[in-house]
Amino acid sequence: MELFHHKHPYPPFIPETATKLVVGTLPPPRFTKREFKEDDVDFCYGSRDGQLWIILDRIFDLNLKFENTQEAIQQRKDFLKRRGVGICDVVESSRREKIDASDLGMQKVELRDMIAILRKHPKIDTLLFTGGNSKNGPEFFFRRYLKEKHPAIKMKVISNKSPKIHQFVLDGRLIKTVSLIAPSGAANIAVGSQQLYKDLKKKNPEFNTLDFRVLQYKEFF
Repeated sequence: MELFHHKHPYPPFIPETATKLVVGTLPPPRFTKREFKEDDVDFCYGSRDGQLWIILDRIFDLNLKFENTQEAIQQRKDFLKRRGVGICDVVESSRREKIDASDLGMQKVELRDMIAILRKHPKIDTLLFTGGNSKNGPEFFFRRYLKEKHPAIKMKVISNKSPKIHQFVLDGRLIKTVSLIAPSGAANIAVGSQQLYKDLKKKNPEFNTLDFRVLQYKEFF
C-alpha cells in the first residue's frame, strides 16, 4: 500500500523582529493537497477546525477574516510582524496510511533543523509548542530532534504544572519552551480534566475550553 506523503505546505514564517516562535507539527493533509474548505485560510494554522487564530483574535481583538482570501493571509502576517512572533513547525513531512490530521498517524517523520533555524534568528528566546510531550506532539518531536542531532543540549524543567515550561542553552543563549494546550478540538478532554478548568467552570458555568485556552495563551503571547 502506498503511503500518502504529507509534506508541510509552508516554509517557516519568521519576521526579523521575532522573539517568540510558535512550533506545531503539520497542517491537515488537505493543505498539502491544496484542497481548501471555504473558510480555511491558506497559511499556517489556517484550518477552519483549528483554534489558534480564534484564540489570538480574541486576545488581541484583531477582527480577523476566516476565509480563503489573500486579505485573511495578509492580516495574519501583519499581526506576526507587529508582535515579533514567528511560526515554524518542527515536522517537515511524514507518511500516512490514513489521510487525516491525527498526530499519531504520522510515520517516517522528517524533522526540520530547528537549531539551525534558531541560530539564524538570534532574537528568538521563547518556543511556544502548540501541544505537549505526548507521542508525536511538537514537544515530543523537538526532544527527539535534540536527542538525535544535538545530544549535548538538554531541556531543563522550570515548571512542571500546566503549561509545562523548560529551558535550554544554545551558544550561551537561554531559550525557554512553553507547552501550551493544543489549539484543536482533540485536546478538549485534556482541558476538561484540569483542576483549574473545573474550578473556573464551577464559578462560571458559561466558561468553556476555548475560554481556558485564551487565558493560558494570553500569558505567553
